[in-house]
Amino acid sequence: MRRGLPMRESMFESLVGAAVIAVAGVFLWFAIDRGGEASAGPDRYELTARFNNISGIDRGADVRIAGVKAGVVKAIDGDPKRFEAVLTMSLDKKWALPDDTDARISTDGLLGGAYVALEPGGSFDNLPQDGTGEVKYTRGSVDLLTLFASFASGGGGGDAGSAGASSSASDDAYPAGDPYPADGDQ
Repeated sequence: MRRGLPMRESMFESLVGAAVIAVAGVFLWFAIDRGGEASAGPDRYELTARFNNISGIDRGADVRIAGVKAGVVKAIDGDPKRFEAVLTMSLDKKWALPDDTDARISTDGLLGGAYVALEPGGSFDNLPQDGTGEVKYTRGSVDLLTLFASFASGGGGGDAGSAGASSSASDDAYPAGDPYPADGDQ
């Protein structure tokens, strides 16, 4: 009988398992510690933007211009006086944005992640790149569940209550008859 062999295999498997857990722990620590961190270094600058709703945006989310990643969301804070969410974004300095730039929360499809989309305006003046710049024109995220519920209940467009009602000729926006008669019909 060989009693020592199973113990060695068990010890080897335990050591391999411990090593795998240690490596996974190091990766987890690195991801948590560095995730979404973007310092405003010499080639980056910070912008702020205020939104009424930033559902789906987290620290580290992309900031895109024309679909190209231009930076990341560095910090998220709330303004209790104005009841708004304040995003601080870190952008590459190569993006000199006009001061009428529009920021909106967008998603990659129905189930994709959210990101901040910046749409440059046509102004000749640019937002300052010294950390004091603020995007003035913003559009928050749209709650898709509320949107789908409004369409399902009939509130998504048109007047659902009068769809089956008949209208009289006086209420008709286009009365019977041809409004553009042919040359010979006048």
